[in-house]
Amino acid sequence: MADYQTIRTVGAGARTAEIDQGLRAHMNKVYGLMSVAMLLTGAVAWAVGTNDAMVAAIFGTPLKWVVMFAPLVMVFAFGALINRLSVAAAQLFFYAYAAAVGLSLAFIFAVYTSTSIAQTFLVTSIAFAGLSLYGYTTKRDLSGMGTFLMMGLIGILVASIVNIFLASSALAFAISVIGVLVFAGLTAFDTQTIKATYIAHAQAGDQEWLGKAAIMGALNLYLDFINMFMFLLQFLGNRE
Repeated sequence: MADYQTIRTVGAGARTAEIDQGLRAHMNKVYGLMSVAMLLTGAVAWAVGTNDAMVAAIFGTPLKWVVMFAPLVMVFAFGALINRLSVAAAQLFFYAYAAAVGLSLAFIFAVYTSTSIAQTFLVTSIAFAGLSLYGYTTKRDLSGMGTFLMMGLIGILVASIVNIFLASSALAFAISVIGVLVFAGLTAFDTQTIKATYIAHAQAGDQEWLGKAAIMGALNLYLDFINMFMFLLQFLGNRE
């Protein structure tokens, strides 16, 4: 009996170590994909936003509506197509989406000073790193936050659409405050969800599924970062 218990304990320990190693590799892939997407977004936004002719051609014409809504259409299409795409195709789609987001955000270089954009990006990076680390390491179950955060996200979308017509500075300020809080919470929540999802499916060993899960996890964290950055820019950005 003692020998059996020893073998079982050693086997369980080896399996746990294998899952831990796989989890670290999975999270590194998630953050790596997200980092490449962020670089693409930043490069496209800077290249277009610092070119006055391109800014005028895009944001001074009805083309701006296409540029603004294209990422929204793409992200819904991505969610619908992810199961049919190969891992390589899904990754390429993700990077194309990041480039489209960069194009839609190019206007910030024409509105805000480059220094304030860089400072806001640094603040967002520090906050994101801390929140994501918390979501990864905490023993507290954050799943209960999911419904509350999604309700907050829907509220932000509705309020933002309404404020397009009202143009209320007070409502815009409230949206920005709530937006920062919601996406801060989503950063920790999504990180824990990525970790929990991997652990739950690691034993299946489906590399195709794990590859797509890493891309979807990177997409969620990418969206959390971008939205938190944009809402913080409302407070920290100095206008030209």
